Amino acid sequence: MRTDLSKLADPDRGNIGSLEFAIPVWATATALVLVLIVAWLFGSVAKWLLRRRARLNTTTCMVLSIVGTAVGLFIAGAVDHRMDIWSPVTIVLGLVSSIVAVGAYALIAARLQTPTDISVAELLESGESERVEFKSTARMNLRTKQRDPALEAVIVKTVAAFLNSDGGNLLIGVDDDGTPLGLDADFTLLRQPDADRFELWLRDLLTTMLGQSTAAEVGISFEKVPRPAGDADAEGPAEVLVCRVECTPSPRPVYLRGTKNNAVPEFWVRAGNSSRQLSVDQAAEYVMYRWPLGVGRAVAAQVQAAVRFSAV
Repeated sequence: MRTDLSKLADPDRGNIGSLEFAIPVWATATALVLVLIVAWLFGSVAKWLLRRRARLNTTTCMVLSIVGTAVGLFIAGAVDHRMDIWSPVTIVLGLVSSIVAVGAYALIAARLQTPTDISVAELLESGESERVEFKSTARMNLRTKQRDPALEAVIVKTVAAFLNSDGGNLLIGVDDDGTPLGLDADFTLLRQPDADRFELWLRDLLTTMLGQSTAAEVGISFEKVPRPAGDADAEGPAEVLVCRVECTPSPRPVYLRGTKNNAVPEFWVRAGNSSRQLSVDQAAEYVMYRWPLGVGRAVAAQVQAAVRFSAV
């Protein structure tokens, strides 16, 4: 039996031989809202299941969830093209595909991100690495028993190197062997020897040498760890206080500027378990590959360069 579509056409429009389907605007808007709600639900489930693997942004989870759900729907359609959208099989495939998409991203992020749920004690056991650095003091020279500005500069250089690399944790009050010493030596240089004053001083130092916006991105916390066994100071407290400076990868290059106005900015990165200063040409190449320009900005820069250096 053959159906003549021309009989179904609207004669007033004169559109003979074709069939038009009109979708209300409110239905389209409702569908978009439902997609976002479903993506948020699926993304939240995936984020909860993978909460111990990596830090996941809600917006990123929603985008990945939409892509994953679409893949699941394609699979459901390939299995049975007559399958309904509200079929349990379709919903399960969409959910599983959404979780797989977010999970794949989480596995990549887990390898690139610095874990935040690791305690100071665990960091001490792991030792110094590309993402962990120990410093006995931040200000006090244990040999001269005097304040040493060079030690303060080393602290800032280490923070800048972590920010320009893959992030990491700087532990102040720990010697190179991972033995916790505490912050008592640095506290003697403060008017009020406590953690709050020490954090305030450290924030001011980072703000002066790295900038206020960069210093705000650095996390500073304090944690008590057990005093090492066999410590000669048996009458001291059973635990010592260690400062943890947590640095996440910076979204932009971080330059270290000295306290003098004519100081040349320095660019530091992590190289193994140490911090390394790059020369001007090395820093320019590193910045170009680590923070590449977007397509629009790159094209604009090329056009400007072509115009600037073209012959008049």
